[in-house]
Amino acid sequence: MTIRLYDSVAREKRVFHPQDPSRVTLYVCGPTVYNRAHIGNFRPVIVFDTLFRLLRFTYGEDAVIYARNVTDIEDKIIAAALETGEAITDITHKYAAIYADDAAAVNALPPTVVPWATDHIEEMISIIETLERKGYAYATDTGVFFNVPQMENYGRLSGRKLEDNQAGARVDVDLGKRDPADFALWKLAKPGEPEDAIWDSKWGPGRPGWHIECSAMAAKHLGKTIDIHGGGIDLQFPHHENEIAQSECAHGEEMARYWMHNGFLDMAGEKMSKSLGNVVLLNDLLKDWDGEVIRFAMLSGHYRAPLDWTGDLLEQAKSTLNRIYGALRRVWEAEDGTASDRGVLKALQDDLNTPIALAELSRLAGEANSAADRKDETAMATARADLLAAGQLLGLLTRTPSEWEHGADSDENARIDALVEARNAARAAKDWAEADRIRDQLASEGVEIMDGATGATWRRV
Repeated sequence: MTIRLYDSVAREKRVFHPQDPSRVTLYVCGPTVYNRAHIGNFRPVIVFDTLFRLLRFTYGEDAVIYARNVTDIEDKIIAAALETGEAITDITHKYAAIYADDAAAVNALPPTVVPWATDHIEEMISIIETLERKGYAYATDTGVFFNVPQMENYGRLSGRKLEDNQAGARVDVDLGKRDPADFALWKLAKPGEPEDAIWDSKWGPGRPGWHIECSAMAAKHLGKTIDIHGGGIDLQFPHHENEIAQSECAHGEEMARYWMHNGFLDMAGEKMSKSLGNVVLLNDLLKDWDGEVIRFAMLSGHYRAPLDWTGDLLEQAKSTLNRIYGALRRVWEAEDGTASDRGVLKALQDDLNTPIALAELSRLAGEANSAADRKDETAMATARADLLAAGQLLGLLTRTPSEWEHGADSDENARIDALVEARNAARAAKDWAEADRIRDQLASEGVEIMDGATGATWRRV
């Protein structure tokens, strides 16, 4: 089975060949935990979770090591601590837990490894010392900087030339930088900064720069050269470009063999940003939309293209999922079958083409309905297996049809169950007026009762 992935460095699709098929490595830049994450932050979560599922299916669940870091020391975190008076660890652990819960709500599998930046200060200092010894880094009165002109092929990921970074820029004399493109590896502590944001080093007390954090964590948990490094397109420059520079100059080998980037999530055609006031938190969306609906909507566009996030997109995703779960319900009681369809798999193998994969999932739902119409037990068993196998790859169809149709409110479900039972009792007593009254009441609440040979069931419509 051949997987082809678009490599941001090669700027084309490449056949994926892991260094070691028994140890496939994937690193994705995770959250900076100082606040709740918005829906745009969860596009890479869903995209690379889908890739994680594809790799596990292809190479085996135990053969794939997926690391998604937590940045728990950074300027924004320090600013939040100074503003609120809270300890940095209290802030970071609070929002890291919220982020993990939100990721689980959109059916993202837990990564194999979740490294925290502050657990890797020693490794970061070691890389900086190596860079300094090799002549790629220099110390100033404000910290340690990477000297970008020392790296000959800097910019090959983003396509930016060194002179592009220098045009119109000036050397920051206050920082002591030698070149405008130089970036911080170690920042010396400033007066008034929290003590829990400061570590000792040979250059003086301070903290690591943002870029060095990922280089250290990726190397420790996955190796100096990893198979796939992923993240949002906004991280391609400067973050990923700088990761490459410091990692490859320190280790003397390629950092990642494939680089993947997902496109922006737009709101009404504009990039989501706080300055525009169009930021939507996932936590708020989950109050009105099921996490699986949000995931389906996110997968409806190809990961490399911008995706316009609208209410209509969510409504369409919900309607389609209702139809697919409805088809699954019709074959749910079929005997266990063997999945045989590879349409979804083939679509994902072609650079995670999720729009085609979702079209294939809809086709499988149509085949399930057709098998149920014919009462073909063998075909129904195959259709059920195919739908569930496809859902596993996509992170969809994670519930039984009954669980999906009833929703998550257990108290409300119990109330509806009681009304359905009361209607059954009324029908048994031939009290048709009462049975109709209950049916009409539930219908007014958006609940449909379905009478069948094995009794009455219900669903939300």
